[in-house]
Amino acid sequence: MKTRARPFRHPRLTVALVGPDGAGKSAVSARLTDVDLPRPVKVIYMGVNLDASSVMLPTTRLLLAVKKARGRRADLVAGPFRQFEPEPPTVGSLPAASASTSASAAVKEAARMGVWMTEEWLRQLLATAYAWRGCIVVFDRHFVADYYHADLVDTDRPRSRVRRLHGWMLRHGYPKPDLTIVLDAPAQRLYTRKPEATVGWLEWRRRQYLELDGVLPEVEVLDADRPLDSVVADVADLIRTSWKARA
Repeated sequence: MKTRARPFRHPRLTVALVGPDGAGKSAVSARLTDVDLPRPVKVIYMGVNLDASSVMLPTTRLLLAVKKARGRRADLVAGPFRQFEPEPPTVGSLPAASASTSASAAVKEAARMGVWMTEEWLRQLLATAYAWRGCIVVFDRHFVADYYHADLVDTDRPRSRVRRLHGWMLRHGYPKPDLTIVLDAPAQRLYTRKPEATVGWLEWRRRQYLELDGVLPEVEVLDADRPLDSVVADVADLIRTSWKARA
């Protein structure tokens, strides 16, 4: 009796490019689609700037349109990591709010976060579909890395129930990338490339990304203060090595 051979399945690999603003995440991920790698590359943006994402729910598009009409930022949920300060504000520095204002703000936050967590899972489902087709999925940013110090780490800074729920979901339910590559560069260089925040804030975020080693399954740190071609070549080598290990 002949046994039917099992069909060969390619290994699955997801790669997250993370780092502070100006580290070159989008530039590197865009170049990877033209690099000779074991499988085709699919890039998925995993950040809060919805103008940079081509994937979102219709309800999110509506909320984004409303925000733009009001002249506000093109992100949906901006966590504490978006504050351009070396450190988040202390409890004593927060303005006092009335009970009605706090309740209204809590409802709005819960609604926004509910939509945002749906967006996070939508992008993850898309990544899973690409991975099952044999593609190498490259994340431009990643929610676990970006929100780690804002919503996952236990600190003395108070967090709302909604943010604690978000952190619990990312820690216990949300899939982690197989390989995380931290693009690192001096804060002054980051500021020169993208002067949207202070040098102090960029250094603060840079240190946070470097602390991800040991938090995510496989973390590699690359010097991003080099020509783009060199950084892309090193990222590609890390992807090939990780793919070979899984094959």
